[in-house]
Amino acid sequence: MNVLIFGATGMVGRGVLRECLLAGDVAQVQAIGGTATGQSHPKLMELVHQDLFDYSTIEADLTNFDACFFCIGVTSSGMVEAQYTRLTYELTLSAAQTLARLNPQMTFVYVSGAGADSSEIGKVMWARVRGRLENALQRLPFKAVYVFRPGIIQPLHGIRSKTGSYRWFYALGRPLLPLLRMLMPHTVLSTEIMGRAMLAVARNGAPKTVLEAADISVLGRREMA
Repeated sequence: MNVLIFGATGMVGRGVLRECLLAGDVAQVQAIGGTATGQSHPKLMELVHQDLFDYSTIEADLTNFDACFFCIGVTSSGMVEAQYTRLTYELTLSAAQTLARLNPQMTFVYVSGAGADSSEIGKVMWARVRGRLENALQRLPFKAVYVFRPGIIQPLHGIRSKTGSYRWFYALGRPLLPLLRMLMPHTVLSTEIMGRAMLAVARNGAPKTVLEAADISVLGRREMA
């Protein structure tokens, strides 16, 4: 299959990119974002595109894909709702609406977050925005849409988060994360499990469209067995 990855320079994006490049049934991977990944692989194509709200000039490069893994995300820290909505809801929908028109046979996988509010009326701003986005994505005419809601993710294979506060968290928690994953295998995920679970739903679907950490863990570990 041919795969499109948004946000392949981030922690989750790099994880799924690694798994795609290792997967025998993935023929082509196209990474799209504001910066290049810096990686080289026969399967990998890079599309550096600065305006992630407008794809009109590159539509020809966004066709004939079987799956899209959308891994772009920003922290809501210090943002008002309008700003966070712009960089989360509007940015993601701009890409998804274009892809749904160009690739109606596509499976679209969106990386959200644990605690996203599908009711859209909760008190937590970021959760409301994410929930509203999840609902909007599932109304688009894709073959299928899956929402991943991970919590704690352990970066593996030299992958690091691009967010400074998260890097501090992972640096301080590095000795504990393997133990936590052992004690709570369906709560603490890894970039490897995330990537393999995303490929699993692209290949075979899943029993539900919104996947919490435990669901992601089951799918990812099954692929690793």
